[in-house]
Amino acid sequence: MGSRIVGGTQVSISQYPWQLYFTIGNYMCGASIISNTWALSAAHCVDGFSTSQMLLRAGTSTRGSGGTTHNIATGYIHKSYSDPDYDIAVVQVSNAFSFNSNVQAVGLTSSEPSAGTSVTTTGWGATSYEGSASNTLLAVTVQIVDRNTCNQAYGIITSRMICAGVNGGGKDACQGDSGGPLVSGSTQVGIVSWGNECALADYPGVYTNVANLRSWIKDATGV
Repeated sequence: MGSRIVGGTQVSISQYPWQLYFTIGNYMCGASIISNTWALSAAHCVDGFSTSQMLLRAGTSTRGSGGTTHNIATGYIHKSYSDPDYDIAVVQVSNAFSFNSNVQAVGLTSSEPSAGTSVTTTGWGATSYEGSASNTLLAVTVQIVDRNTCNQAYGIITSRMICAGVNGGGKDACQGDSGGPLVSGSTQVGIVSWGNECALADYPGVYTNVANLRSWIKDATGV
């Protein structure tokens, strides 16, 4: 139930300098820089893998090349994680991120955005359901969907989840975007988590709710 960008446009990493390319074994996900040593992603990306199988790439718009690479020293999944609830993980890099115009930490929200708020998600994931990944970074702007409305579609939306999409579908994250950031400006409000296929009408994308889990992030990382 991963996700990637459908209906998006090409962007430069300098516009979203917190975006990370995250490889785990033979899989790809997204992640975001939250400090010079910590990154935020989804539990379902890393669950069952060892840190030696993980690599982060920072500061590049091109999938799998350029920028800087960072091995993972340690990481944590929320102890209550049960797919898809509490879908959050943090990883600490062994070589710190060096901040510049293409590498920056994202802010973390402590208040949930209201329904209708425009938000943007980014990644290199598929551009259609079960399609191929994008070689260049893509972004798509969607709107926060009221939790009750979202729950009518899915029936399992908890307070640890936040939904975003557009009327009629056509814009969404998709496979390969999982773990990547959903931002309002330069503040992260969600983590790409799951959904019904990608960009279907009446089935918004579901994201981990950063505001709800902000205290867990601080406890785990100090950030």
